[in-house]
Parts: sequence; structure tokens; C-alpha cells
Amino acid sequence: MIYKISGSITLMLALLVLGAWNFHTTVRVERTFNASVADVWRVWNDADSIKKWWGPKGYTALVVRNDVREGGSYLWAMKSEQGRMFWSTGTYKEVVANKKIVSTMSFSNENGKTIPGSQVSVPGQWPNEITVIVEFSESEGKARVTVAEVGIPLIVYALSKIGWAQQFDKIQLLL
Repeated sequence: MIYKISGSITLMLALLVLGAWNFHTTVRVERTFNASVADVWRVWNDADSIKKWWGPKGYTALVVRNDVREGGSYLWAMKSEQGRMFWSTGTYKEVVANKKIVSTMSFSNENGKTIPGSQVSVPGQWPNEITVIVEFSESEGKARVTVAEVGIPLIVYALSKIGWAQQFDKIQLLL
């Protein structure tokens, strides 16, 4: 009897992991900063500032090329404590100063050439491109930033939320 129960539990866990590996979701995070939207917008988009906040704890951003305008593109790289490089690139689809940024994000090489999601060595079945929507609002002198990443593999949902919380902490230190 115990073998049937443990076998059923193992099968259910395997199906959950497989589902989380293959299914995609939207990760939504937000933070309110004790700063104006204009100040947060500057830190969010200035290449030198991005180098100080891009990447979760333990990662450093070594390369930030950023052309924030509709049709503009970016190439960013972060390095883990173990020395592993992660490159991403994308195109800005919509930019409304101090209000909204909509962009694509794809894994890439150091030259900005996209790498298919099926070829990246991170958990989950990644699409070739995700959409990132960042919205800025202000109330009583405080800026709220809301980020939605559309198309993230479900298996990295919790890690993505943790990573954004750590990046928001870094942004707060810059304000």
C-alpha cells in the first residue's frame, strides 16, 4: 500500500515539474519608491545606473547598451558570482516618458544575436522572445513601478519574483 501511495505522489510531482517546465505565465512585480517618477525613470534607463541594479543579488552587470526610444534596442549582460555570463537583447516597442515602456527580451550572445529559447541553459522551456511591460505612476511624491514579464516559464516564476525584489532593492539604494 505504501508503495502505491509513494508511487502516486512521485508521479504527481513529476507531472507538476513537467508542467512547470513547459507552461508559461506572466510574472508581475511592483514596488513603491520614496522618490519622484522622474528620478526612478532616470535610474531605470540610464546605462550607468542600470549597471548598478541589473541582475539579482550576486550578479554584476558588465555591459549595458541602451537606446530607449520606440524602435530602439538594448544589449545587456550580467555575470554570476561563478563567472557565468547571461546576455539579453530586445527592442523597445512603446516608450512614453515617465509612464510606460514595452519591450521584447530574448537571450543573446555578446554581439546581440538572439539565441532561440530552446537552446538556453536555464530552467524551463523558454520562448524565443518575451514581452516586458514596465509602468510608472506617482502619488504623493512616491513612484510606483509595475513590471510584467509575459511568457516566463512557470518553473522560474518564484525565482523571477525574488530576482526583481533584489533588483528593486538595488534601485532604492540609487535613489
